[in-house]
Amino acid sequence: MTRSPGTVGFESRPAPVASARLTNAIAASLAIGTLSLCLVVALTVLSIKVTMAMPIPA
Repeated sequence: MTRSPGTVGFESRPAPVASARLTNAIAASLAIGTLSLCLVVALTVLSIKVTMAMPIPA
């Protein structure tokens, strides 16, 4: 087994894994998902508070 010239162990030039557009699209979708999740949690907390503030009909 011969070694390629100029390579030492794992110290080679990093190869790009994904394009910049794909990385930006993934980051944008994660940001939108996080914001929507926060909105759902906030609405749930507010609705629970409103429900607990209502008097129980007897």
